[in-house]
Amino acid sequence: MIHAASRQRNVIPGFTLTMGFSLLYLTLLFLIPVGGLLLYTSLMSWEEFWRAVSHPQVVASYKLSFTASLIAASINLVFGLLVAWVLVRYQFPFKRIVDALIDLPFALPTAVAGIALVTLYASTGWVGQYLNLFGIRIAYTQLGVVLALTYIGLPFVVRTVQPVLEDFEAELEEASSALGASRLTTLCRVIFPTLLPALLTGFALAFARALGEYGSVVFISGNLPYKTEITPLLIVAKAEQYDYNGAAAIGTVMLLAAFVMLLIINFLQWWSSRRFSH
Repeated sequence: MIHAASRQRNVIPGFTLTMGFSLLYLTLLFLIPVGGLLLYTSLMSWEEFWRAVSHPQVVASYKLSFTASLIAASINLVFGLLVAWVLVRYQFPFKRIVDALIDLPFALPTAVAGIALVTLYASTGWVGQYLNLFGIRIAYTQLGVVLALTYIGLPFVVRTVQPVLEDFEAELEEASSALGASRLTTLCRVIFPTLLPALLTGFALAFARALGEYGSVVFISGNLPYKTEITPLLIVAKAEQYDYNGAAAIGTVMLLAAFVMLLIINFLQWWSSRRFSH
C-alpha cells in the first residue's frame, strides 16, 4: 500500500528524466547565450575591452540606466504595494477590470507603450500640453525615461505581493489590534515582516526588467547622447554599426552588474525570511 501510494504521488516522470529536461531547457535558453557572450568578450584584449566600456558616452548611459531603473523600481515598490493592498482588501466597482489592467504592460508591445507615452506626454500631447504650463517636460527628458520604466515594472511588484496578501491571515491583525497595538505598529510588526520577502522579490524583478528595457524608452527618451541615451540603446546602435566587440563588452558589463544587484537583493530576501520567520 505504501509503495502504491508513493507511486501515485509521482504524477510527472522521475527525478532523472525531469532533471535532464530542466538542464537541457536552461542550457539552450540561458547558459549557451550567456556563455557565448562571455566567450566573445574574453577574446578581446584588456585594452579593447576597457576602451569600449569606459568611453564617456557609455559611462553616461550606465548612470542613466541604473539610476532610472533604481528610481522606477523604488516607486513601484511603494505604489505596487498600495495597489496590491487595494485589490486584495477592498471591494469596489470594476475591480476585475482594474485587476486585469495591471497586466497590460505584460501583453502590450513595448514599442506601442512608448508611442502611447509620447502621445500623452509630448509638449503637444494630451497631458504634456498642460504640464508645459507649469514648466514640466517629460518627453525627451530623463523624467520620461523614469516614467516609461515605472510603467513596465509595476506589474512585477503587484503580482508578487498580491498572493502573499491573499494568504495573509486576518486574525493576526485582529489579535494585534485586540492587544492594543496601533495601526502603525501592526503594519510594522505584523504585516510588513510577512510581505518583506515578496516586496524584495518584486523590487528585484522590476529593477531587472527596467534595466534591460528598450522599446518603450527609445520613443519617449529622445536618445540624446550623454543625456537621455540608455545602455540597451547603445548596445543596439553598436551592433547596427557592426561594432560587435563594443556591443559585447557593454553587454557583459550590464550582465555582470545586473547579476550582482540581483544577488544582493536575493541575499537580503533570504536574510529577511530567516530573520522574521523566528
